[in-house]
Amino acid sequence: MSYQVLARKWRPRSFREMVGQTHVLKALINALDNQRLHHAYLFTGTRGVGKTTISRILAKCLNCETGISSTPCGQCSICREIDEGRFVDLIEVDAASRTKVEDTRELLENVQYAPSRGRYKVYLIDEVHMLSTHSFNALLKTLEEPPPHVKFLLATTDPQKLPVTILSRCLQFSLKNMPPERVVEHLSHVLTAEQVPFEDDALWQLGRAADGSMRDAMSLTDQAIAFGEGKVMADDVRAMLGNLDHGQVYRVLQALISADAKGVLAAIAHLAEQGPDWAGVLGEMLNVLHRVAVAQLVPEAVDNAQGDREQVLAIAEHLPAEDVQFYYQVGLVGRRDLPLAPDARSGFEMVMLRMLAFKPSGATQAPPPPKLELPVKPEGGSAATTAQPAPAVAHSAPAVAPPVAPVEQAPAPQAVAQPVAEAALSVAEPVVDLPWQEPAPTAPQNAVQQEAVEPVAEVKTAVEASAEPATPPISAETPVLEPVLAEVEPEPVAAPAASEPPPAPLAAEAVVAAAPEPEREELPDSPAEEHIGDVLPDEEPPLAADAYFDSLPDYDEDDSEPAPVSGSAAQAQLDELSHIAPASGLAAEWLALCPTLGLSGLTLNIADNCTLVAREGARWSLQLDPAQSALYNETQRQRLADALGRHVGGSVDVQIDVCTPEQETPAKAKLRRRAQRQLDAEQEIAADPLVQQLVKEFAASVIDGSIEPLN
Repeated sequence: MSYQVLARKWRPRSFREMVGQTHVLKALINALDNQRLHHAYLFTGTRGVGKTTISRILAKCLNCETGISSTPCGQCSICREIDEGRFVDLIEVDAASRTKVEDTRELLENVQYAPSRGRYKVYLIDEVHMLSTHSFNALLKTLEEPPPHVKFLLATTDPQKLPVTILSRCLQFSLKNMPPERVVEHLSHVLTAEQVPFEDDALWQLGRAADGSMRDAMSLTDQAIAFGEGKVMADDVRAMLGNLDHGQVYRVLQALISADAKGVLAAIAHLAEQGPDWAGVLGEMLNVLHRVAVAQLVPEAVDNAQGDREQVLAIAEHLPAEDVQFYYQVGLVGRRDLPLAPDARSGFEMVMLRMLAFKPSGATQAPPPPKLELPVKPEGGSAATTAQPAPAVAHSAPAVAPPVAPVEQAPAPQAVAQPVAEAALSVAEPVVDLPWQEPAPTAPQNAVQQEAVEPVAEVKTAVEASAEPATPPISAETPVLEPVLAEVEPEPVAAPAASEPPPAPLAAEAVVAAAPEPEREELPDSPAEEHIGDVLPDEEPPLAADAYFDSLPDYDEDDSEPAPVSGSAAQAQLDELSHIAPASGLAAEWLALCPTLGLSGLTLNIADNCTLVAREGARWSLQLDPAQSALYNETQRQRLADALGRHVGGSVDVQIDVCTPEQETPAKAKLRRRAQRQLDAEQEIAADPLVQQLVKEFAASVIDGSIEPLN
């Protein structure tokens, strides 16, 4: 006897042998058992999900010699003839080859005649969407009111092409795609019955390649048995399908989680030997990261569609949630930009190195996490899941901060030979202040420059005299002049009172640097351009993130006022801050000390969001608001310690803990004072007699958010 393929040999012959499609089987079984039979059924779904099989089983149920029921005997002559495809009253029509209206009319001419042997004459029209418009029109009347002995069973993979007049005359059942778990379960049962050795990983590859079609899965299994000489092995199936080794993705991810740049490049080099589609590899990694994110929030929601549920749960347990989101976002952008890379492999390597270079650093220094042993399936191994360690290196690469935060200093890993890895790790060197934060060089002052300096000094004196708090001494690290000039209005400013103390003298270098330039060619374009390309002796070049934040103006409540807010917004801010205890003791000392340290940029922001909780000799303990922890690292701690050391005249050891401060921080105090000033200003405007008269006589109203306090 000739060989029969698995898809035909294992075709179900009853409803209980069907795999999946429970929602369809339940409706048909209940209809058959209760004798509530419709005259036309339409089965839709992708190829190989059981449309024709269900139609043939339904035909057996209708014509079985034992009677109409959902469980045909399968032994009578009618059941055997239907299984063998030679039952005279089951007319199977291939609509793809008989699309003409003449074929349909010829078919319908015999509808009026009674069945020859069975109880019903069943018309099974496969791929019914291929019929022409005239054929559908010819079928309409008969399909709506057929003779009582006729049943129509229609099957199609594209129901959108059917006219609504056909759809309205049928009971429509939509068959679902088979999930990989169900396909693997059925293939395991079939191969066990066929006594064919197999590996679970091979079945998962076949289940995913079937793409929801059970018939495709059976056909691929036949091909795999022939390819593997009577066995279904993972390596053979992978070679047959041209699939990527799923374990290779986990090896790259393992090295990435361990911050091992050398391991990442080694895993990519090993992966390149298979000639993969790099966009597909990146997409597979994004799929794994998505499932890891789901596992961290709802572990029971992680399915086993890829056959790697245990690996996903292991990664979710060791990888922080913020790192998962960061890797996913970088990978998503990298996949979009992959076609722009010189070649696909270098683009993929750049995405991985970007994940390493910009990985968010922790708020506090901590030893590197232990190497995560992922249960990666070995190549060509058994069906059981085993642990596969990643390539070992001497040390893990340090995590490098994103552009919004400088990185902390850490020793470079040993034996990193790749130039790209060295470039990614070399940024973790000590950071130096930017050249344009140093005092500007003193230039010769001619007559025009001297005239420009005098009004600037007068404006500075008037503004300092009218400010509420005393202005701290101006240092070279504090660019005061630019924000002051931005705040000055064109109206004349009152001269300082005679009784007030004279303001602090303005540094000549700062005045000359900020004064208008009468002749462009005599002065450098800007302090930044003057020092472009210069590096201070015996020091490393600064980081881009430090350069950006340190070049910003100082953040002070007097020269960096926010945009005006409405009274309701100011009141909401006060209500939000009401639960914070006012600063007292050491916290109050920190409020007064923080503005005098001469800090700027990112370090000033860190100090403003800290509060002093303990001071024992040279050891200072501070608490940092967790909302600012992403901007903090060892470099900022050292800068703050240096500033405190200059203030007290000695060495200071600063310890910063990331936790919610128990008392008010300088930043919260500034926010509270601004909100209170806003409320006072609005209340003063509302109490003004002229404003009250305008409101009373002209129904006027103050525009919300238009009031701004003067000081």
